[in-house]
Amino acid sequence: MRLAVAGGTGTVGRHVVDVARERGHDVVVLSRSAGVDLITGAGIAQALDGRDAVIDVSSVLTQSAKESSEFYQRATTNLLAAEDTANVPHHVALSIVGSDKAPFGYYAGKKVQEQLVIAGRVPWTIIRATQFHEFAQQLYGQIKLGPINLVPKMISQPIAAREVGQRLVNLAEGEPVGRTADIAGPEVLRMVNMVRAYAEATDGRGPILEVTLPGGFGKAMRNGTLLAGPAADHGTQTYAEWIADVRMNRSH
Repeated sequence: MRLAVAGGTGTVGRHVVDVARERGHDVVVLSRSAGVDLITGAGIAQALDGRDAVIDVSSVLTQSAKESSEFYQRATTNLLAAEDTANVPHHVALSIVGSDKAPFGYYAGKKVQEQLVIAGRVPWTIIRATQFHEFAQQLYGQIKLGPINLVPKMISQPIAAREVGQRLVNLAEGEPVGRTADIAGPEVLRMVNMVRAYAEATDGRGPILEVTLPGGFGKAMRNGTLLAGPAADHGTQTYAEWIADVRMNRSH
């Protein structure tokens, strides 16, 4: 197959590209370095010529609902318009478990993305995933009070980014199915314990304290809204196994 991957250099995108190429697919990565800009629309139509499917794992680094919504409004609109022009028969989008129930911060943009895909002309598949193992790594050191690392009070069902990448390629290889089963990790963990484990594995310094965030999103973090339901599929790599890989990679 001839696939295009938006966000193909990101946390899950690089796995999508690797898996697709391992399976013998022709893959083009939609990136600015390749002359493609999702926000302006430049170069997208040309890059999609003759493609059998687009896998959208694009993202923006923000916790602002406004910024996230604006990014996904522009990027998704431009991507879908170019796919329609190029007659791409399948759009596969990665979303987040809980984006419909807790549309706050970054999640607000994912809700916008889903709405645009569903309302669009291109046949589609959407899969929602829980946080990746790497989310603990991203949180570590993000909020500090002097030497103290603050971590939101949260329960998570972390999944390996590689396993999400494999599922996305599986979906792209098939026919559009609309909303498909969510995918989540094999266990539910407290985020503060995940961050502490990552800090220990990477010789991090400073105490790590759990804090309760106010508002609707803080509540969603604590009450299980961001966990997958009983109908979800589950990955196999545990967070402890991922941490073991982090330790091994640091020792080489």
